[in-house]
Amino acid sequence: MRLAELSDIHSGYTARGRLDPLPEGGVPALQLRDVGTNGEAPGPDFQRYDLSKLSDRYFVRGGEVVFRSRGEPNAAAAIRDPLPEPVVVIVPLVIVRPDRDRVLPEYVAWAINQPDAQRRLGAEAQGTSLRMIPMAVLENLEIAVPDLSTQKRIVELDALARQEGQLLRQLAARREELVSAILGDAAKAADQKEIA
Repeated sequence: MRLAELSDIHSGYTARGRLDPLPEGGVPALQLRDVGTNGEAPGPDFQRYDLSKLSDRYFVRGGEVVFRSRGEPNAAAAIRDPLPEPVVVIVPLVIVRPDRDRVLPEYVAWAINQPDAQRRLGAEAQGTSLRMIPMAVLENLEIAVPDLSTQKRIVELDALARQEGQLLRQLAARREELVSAILGDAAKAADQKEIA
């Protein structure tokens, strides 16, 4: 099913000039640098800016998806629900508001981040030095839509697989440190035998 049939999709707020962070007060803003390239959920600490009186359409409150329309990769991330306060989304991020009766935000982000969807988006990318995915391409992206309980299981299994991968990487790094320490000790011991 086309993503536009499952969601309301629109661009974030286009700032008219440079945004200067405020030490306190202002509005929290979600920017490209806040969205991980692997689809990690952004937040909860965002820079704050003087962006008062913006339309509600530019804000996320939790349960939406943001999509990195520029750069590479063009990953999507689900916004934690609920957020402590509304957060304004800045271009080049695109806001995807899923119909929660039909599709889970976490599932939408997962589906967009799958290799097949990324290939289809990449085939339609524009620009050479700075890759951009036009809004119409995202709107026309076809994703499979199983029932909500299946979506939930897919998202849960994906999270467990990511956690397993992270633990395996930590284990490999620790094993490498241990082997390095053992070999270092063996080298020192052999060197001291030669001296004696």
